[in-house]
Amino acid sequence: MSQKLRAAPTPSRLPPDLLINGDPRAGEERLIGGDTGLAAVMTRARIVSRSSAPVLIFGETGTGKEIIARAIHEHSPFRHGPFRRVNCGAIPSELIDSELFGHEQGAFTGAVSRRKGWFEQADGGTLFLDEVGELALAAQVRLLRVVQESELVRVGGERPIKVNVRIVAATHRDLPGMVEQQAFREDLYYRLSVFPIVIPPLRDRPSDIRAFAEYFAERAANRFGLRTVPVSDDDVQLLAEYQWPGNVREMAAVMDRAVLIGQGKTLSVAGALGQDARASAPPPVRSSDAAPTRIVPLDVVIRQHIEAALEATSGRVEGRHGAAYLLKINPHTLRARMRKLKIDWRRYRQNHTVDESE
Repeated sequence: MSQKLRAAPTPSRLPPDLLINGDPRAGEERLIGGDTGLAAVMTRARIVSRSSAPVLIFGETGTGKEIIARAIHEHSPFRHGPFRRVNCGAIPSELIDSELFGHEQGAFTGAVSRRKGWFEQADGGTLFLDEVGELALAAQVRLLRVVQESELVRVGGERPIKVNVRIVAATHRDLPGMVEQQAFREDLYYRLSVFPIVIPPLRDRPSDIRAFAEYFAERAANRFGLRTVPVSDDDVQLLAEYQWPGNVREMAAVMDRAVLIGQGKTLSVAGALGQDARASAPPPVRSSDAAPTRIVPLDVVIRQHIEAALEATSGRVEGRHGAAYLLKINPHTLRARMRKLKIDWRRYRQNHTVDESE
């Protein structure tokens, strides 16, 4: 996410609105792109941080959803309490209740002592439910009750326990589409998405590329004991041309490789991206007699492609029969591009009969 993690000088010198604390992995990082590619995201984060409203963060894998969640926590009324993160996709289904809500001693085989679940551990603070879309439907029902009533019962227990927890959930999945397909509970979705925040992918934030590259190059050089090599304009151009399917996480790995290959003498961005062959290849031969090809602006091509997908799906954007599915992109990314290109999906429903039950 354009919120890139810059090596923090010292807490006393960092701007307070960029400081992130509470975790050894994030304690020395700060947002990158907070006033450029992530400006809109940070504006929404600051607005909601002052309240106790649940937040649902949408973003592709590697965009930095946890960093935004921590920023919200650090500037919220819950900042003096703990910040706890749980990866919902990593918990075995049979342990969901115990992990989230805790258990009493003897509640099941192996429960040799009482254990507080993630909700109790986060009491007075923020619970970050990462990849909430991975929860099974049965677990969603029990989560909904806690979100609604702010109380839980440990596995094997009888006494309700009140908790005061700020919930921030995140997912890389298309939750509205999952609701349509009945793979995610509609009531839970609306409870969690009181204030949605969409983090754009790195490929849509070219203004942040240089800041990320410089931060990760310096971090890698320090880690590997090598001289820091400046990031050149050519390096930035190569990085900007890449699509970054792994987003910021992939950028970090690429810059690690670039530093290692260069060994403190150069920064081998092309080599890290596997583009050395392209750099050494001779320029393509063009016939001087060939008629010049008319180049259409990229926005025109993208508009035509999106409109064709909307035409084929009768204006549906999300779900298994939507345009986003055909184009293989996140529905939120598609909607953002449609707004930018002023494409109105309703035009494609006027002359079609749409079966909403599909």
